[in-house]
Amino acid sequence: MLEVRDVFKSYATPQGLLPVLQGVDLTLGAGGSLALMGESGSGKSTLLHLIAGLDKVDSGSIRSGKHRLESMNEAQLANWRRTEIGLVFQQFNLIGSLRVEDNLAFQARLAGRHDSRWQAHLVQRLGLGDLLTRYPEQLSGGQQQRVALGRALASQPKLLLADEPTGSLDEATSDDVLRLLLELLDDTPTTLLMVTHSQRVAARLAQRVVLSNGRLA
Repeated sequence: MLEVRDVFKSYATPQGLLPVLQGVDLTLGAGGSLALMGESGSGKSTLLHLIAGLDKVDSGSIRSGKHRLESMNEAQLANWRRTEIGLVFQQFNLIGSLRVEDNLAFQARLAGRHDSRWQAHLVQRLGLGDLLTRYPEQLSGGQQQRVALGRALASQPKLLLADEPTGSLDEATSDDVLRLLLELLDDTPTTLLMVTHSQRVAARLAQRVVLSNGRLA
């Protein structure tokens, strides 16, 4: 499903080029789940952004199915993000002017894959039935993250990329959100790549790798 080969990425700084990724190789099969770990500044989010098509590699290749990201233009990458992947971040990034029901449907409608029965299933499994007419500001952090998960999964993406999705939640709420996410993924063929600092969270996923000094250990 996902193949990262010999990826290098550096950023320009006033002191010169700062190497972040130095020959990263990663393979994740369809339907699998992987925790990407490492110290702050190790390049975890950089790698996730490259896989999401939010940035481009300096060299190397990133493939998912028939898609080869380094050869795609900006319009193709935008379509990739819209139709093929789901994104969940530590900050919930819900649309404040939309009710929960419309936030949930937003990504699926953009992808042209809105399925009212699947959305109803997500609402039930995520416990959002009593919240559909509320706005994000009326929700707790845990409720907002459940909406963000539902929005990402509503389009039935092939790949779900999650960057510290429970990082801003307390331990009990984090465990609850992670349990719901993994239960929902059991209902789909979606592949999960999650950046996390938490050993406890990482232990719940099928695979774990550590990024250190620009390489996977």
